[in-house]
Amino acid sequence: MKLSDIAQLRLRCQHLASAPLREPVEVVRWLTAVQAQDFYGAKWALGLRLPHMVEADLDAAYNVGAILRTHVLRPTWHFVAPEDIRWLLQLTAPRVHMRCGTGYRQLDLDEATRQRCYQVMIQALEGGKHLTRHELGAALTQAGIKNAESGRRLTYIVMSAELDGILCSGPRRGNQFTYALLDEWVAPAQERTPDEALAELTRRFFLSHGPATEYDFANWSGLTLADGRTGLSIVHKELDQAEIDGQTYWFSPEIPPEMERPSRAYILSVFDEYFIGYKDRQAIMDEAVDARLGNLGNALTYILVLDGQVIGTCRRTLQKNSLTIEVTSYRILTLNEKQALADAAQRFGAFLKLQVELGWQ
Repeated sequence: MKLSDIAQLRLRCQHLASAPLREPVEVVRWLTAVQAQDFYGAKWALGLRLPHMVEADLDAAYNVGAILRTHVLRPTWHFVAPEDIRWLLQLTAPRVHMRCGTGYRQLDLDEATRQRCYQVMIQALEGGKHLTRHELGAALTQAGIKNAESGRRLTYIVMSAELDGILCSGPRRGNQFTYALLDEWVAPAQERTPDEALAELTRRFFLSHGPATEYDFANWSGLTLADGRTGLSIVHKELDQAEIDGQTYWFSPEIPPEMERPSRAYILSVFDEYFIGYKDRQAIMDEAVDARLGNLGNALTYILVLDGQVIGTCRRTLQKNSLTIEVTSYRILTLNEKQALADAAQRFGAFLKLQVELGWQ
């Protein structure tokens, strides 16, 4: 295996260039945790791997709890499967709480205060209620919790409750997100020991994101490099490995076969797992592209991928009946390459059920 092979193998392992999956929860379960602070971009990430579905299908799955959105890795929001949420939180929440420690101290949110907030939110949500963040803030304020109506303190209170398995996502109310009690919204699941949970997370990451390194796993999971090495020591016999440029890459011994007519081009959210799931991106872009991209974090910016390589960006703008995509390529494109990107734009429009207006810069 060469470095140049990795991109195509990742496209197949992530079910972008291999047989599509059938249901949203299958994609989420396969990838284990799908970064989702940009809710719309995260739905498109699932939609790319479910080409028979449109955005409304993803909304329906989310609103019945077939997929959940919660803080679970690093910290940021991720889509997770209901049966996975508890063991993932047990494994990763302690690390995320550590990373939130400065914020807790700055906002006077010690353990006792957060536990008091939990009790207020439990009482407000009991009986199958689903409340917005603003409504939770009002309940906290009414109970005498200071500076909890809105803002950063409320954000940390709610995130802490998600990490401790008190809250999870509920159905959307129009365009507003709601929260539910995890124990009411999600059926019980079999518990795992810490080693079982670490082994499962390690196994799933390398099967779905491989070829990847232990550094990629630590960066993606938010766990330590030592944790990643422990996980690999448990599951390494289930994986293949290759040495490339002094790095060990781990991957599935059974790479999903490439679909009959895979796409050459993809328009990906900046938070798509193909892009965000790795510490080292040299396998999917050269140094010049990496330098031009910089530190992308705008949810309106999307990544252009051609033949497995990042070759530029685009910006999407939604109108009532149309989707405008402004393409910025970092190199001159052939007519065939332009057509492949135009086809990718049409797939995006079909997912949103909008006409596409494509511009080139």
